[in-house]
Amino acid sequence: MDLNLLLNDLTVLLPAAVRLQRLAVAVRAEFQCDAVVILALEPGGSSVLRPVAAVGLTRDAMGRRFLLAEQPRLAAIMADREVVGFEADSRLPDPYDGLVEGHHGQPLPVHDCMGLRLQQDGRPWGVLTLDGLRPGRFSPADRERLQRLQPLVEAAVRMSRLERENQDLRQAGAWAARAREGDATQAAAGGEDLEIVAHSEGMRHLLEESQVVARSDLPVLLLGETGVGKELFARRLHRLSARSGQPLVLVNCAALPETLAESELFGHVRGAFSGATGDRAGRVEAAQGGTLFLDEVGELPLVLQAKLLRTLQNGEIQRLGSDRPRKVDVRFIAATNRDLRTAVREGRFRADLYHRLSVYPLPIPPLRERREDILPLAGRFLEVNRARLGLRGLRLARAAEKALLAYAWPGNVRELEHVIGRAALRAAGLQQDRHRILAIGPELLGLEGPEGSTVPDAAMQHGALALDGHEDAEMAPGLSPRQAAQLAQRQSIRAALEAAQGNWAQAARQLGMDASNLHKLARRLGLKP
Repeated sequence: MDLNLLLNDLTVLLPAAVRLQRLAVAVRAEFQCDAVVILALEPGGSSVLRPVAAVGLTRDAMGRRFLLAEQPRLAAIMADREVVGFEADSRLPDPYDGLVEGHHGQPLPVHDCMGLRLQQDGRPWGVLTLDGLRPGRFSPADRERLQRLQPLVEAAVRMSRLERENQDLRQAGAWAARAREGDATQAAAGGEDLEIVAHSEGMRHLLEESQVVARSDLPVLLLGETGVGKELFARRLHRLSARSGQPLVLVNCAALPETLAESELFGHVRGAFSGATGDRAGRVEAAQGGTLFLDEVGELPLVLQAKLLRTLQNGEIQRLGSDRPRKVDVRFIAATNRDLRTAVREGRFRADLYHRLSVYPLPIPPLRERREDILPLAGRFLEVNRARLGLRGLRLARAAEKALLAYAWPGNVRELEHVIGRAALRAAGLQQDRHRILAIGPELLGLEGPEGSTVPDAAMQHGALALDGHEDAEMAPGLSPRQAAQLAQRQSIRAALEAAQGNWAQAARQLGMDASNLHKLARRLGLKP
């Protein structure tokens, strides 16, 4: 490693993510290895590692989380203060199987790896791992050299933490000054989140902004399309606030029955209506001292909007059937996928309530505007489904990655989660041996193509390739997602026909399709006159 370059990095200001990525690149260059990853322990726990910088891994790897209980190599590194090495004949599973560039979706060949536990303030912070795909790549001298570099690596990590903390303080001061001037639209401080994957610039900026506004008691209005993650941001705002030890109460305003909505929100006293046999507190009182999240707030009836306005203005509620006001101390977060300004102009939403709720608006961008997040998010959902289904490994084929990146995602992150979940289930159903690494092909995703065509559900047959060797066929470079999907479908049908010795009806049964649908699909793909 160029020690002068590393030392020079320690003397200059760099964004935290940039500093750690430069560190990973420098380590890879020094040891001439195939992959270097820096992983940090998730905040609030010591059993999950997440990548914060990597070189040599696929893009979706950055969204994955590695549970120490399932990753014996990472657990061994975390348990030792010295460099831990794994020889080429180690039988322990590798956490990066199928995630190393050049071996995309394939089990790693026999190789060497080593790792080092990183500490901050005397406590474990994370690990640094190095993988060399050539057996015998790392010698005892390499391990000693990595051990000597430990103080410099940990110093770089400390600098990244200090830079993030300083950025928090600087931007918090700027936010407070502008808030006093009535400007509540500027950026705020940075921070990591346990659930929100943010690799795009827009989402990183949004996480930074929400970090500081969380510390205030200002009402926040979360804006964005269905499925962008408004509830996740509401939970984040509560968790990072001074009220985090108090309740977070979630209310879906669109699901409130109109006849019972007032009682649900503000409570009632005995005899207030037929069936009210006793006093009952509402959702607002349930959030006393904490946060009330009003999802789909634009669906509230006008009569309830007036009562909610009183609560926001005076910190008071009045139970249905009671004349006595009650004081409440609640922080309000609201969310909507509607244009409330238009609703105000049309008389469907009170202007005074809108201005009370939107003291600090936070617009969340749709997934199509932050494509850098698609593959890391897919990696996160793949890892969740891999654990749920008890699979050794679950990866995306290259053509599937292209299809995900080309899709418009009208349902945003929620749609991506469902697409990956369904594809994982289909892949698991197609392979009996769950100890093999499975790669999901584009036909398992069921996405609309560029011309509006949809990959038929029944054509999901052989899109899961078992990867103990290589993929059945390598996709030609430059194929569009639609072309890649059609190629995979042709391969699937040919394989089924070969297994059925040319019997179309038997091939259709094997593929889980109706025979007539198979004939139609084959004609469309040019496999049958």
